[in-house]
Amino acid sequence: MRRDLSALLVALSLVLFTAACGGGDDAPDADAPADDAMAEAVTPAGSSVIAGAVSFTGTAPEPQPLNLDKECEDLRDDPALAQSVVVNDNGTLRWVFVYVKEGLEGQTFATPTEPVVFDQQGCMYTPHVFGVQTGQPIQILNSDPLLHNIHALPEENRPFNFGMPRQGDERTREFRTPEVMVRIKCDVHPWMSAYAGVLDHPYYATTGEDGSFRIEGLPAGTYTVETWHEEYGTQTQQVTVGDGEEATADFSYAGGTS
Repeated sequence: MRRDLSALLVALSLVLFTAACGGGDDAPDADAPADDAMAEAVTPAGSSVIAGAVSFTGTAPEPQPLNLDKECEDLRDDPALAQSVVVNDNGTLRWVFVYVKEGLEGQTFATPTEPVVFDQQGCMYTPHVFGVQTGQPIQILNSDPLLHNIHALPEENRPFNFGMPRQGDERTREFRTPEVMVRIKCDVHPWMSAYAGVLDHPYYATTGEDGSFRIEGLPAGTYTVETWHEEYGTQTQQVTVGDGEEATADFSYAGGTS
């Protein structure tokens, strides 16, 4: 009887000890972070804007036709032109990547779930220069009825290289680390190239047919804005913008400079 009583007391003590230490099937994982820690900290978007244009001075280079093979020529209604230097009719540069380089340190931003669409049409990558956030899906399409190849050559991210042999093929990839810029090439058609600017925030733009850019939703502050062009290099400006204000940042490249 005394032995049974002792065993009962020991068992009762173990139950009380376990309950006090949070044991049992309903206890949370000791390694799991609290709910607040698991929620991603997202800085609310601001109401400030940085806008401007990238001009070109000097004599604009003549558009350079690309030497396509016949199967690619047959897919096109117009000649394919090199996109490395495209000067618009209004004297501005197309395909310039513009982004906030400094001024957002310590802030975190939600990763978009909507993909960036990157297509292959007429044996050209479309778009030629684009931005994407870290972790954001890149939806890679092949709109041509022939084999293409996607070969990404990052320095900070994991590279990828795969073929897309059929029209309608689709793949999804992403980059995890900020990197400006990531070159993408086609090993089947060597004239095909593109560049991706990978950032951990949404404050970037690419100049189009009028050479302008507009970066919206910034918190008020002082920022370093950088432009990148594949032939002419980078330029930076420091820009201060108040809450609800629009600041102007114009850039200019000259032919033959970098």
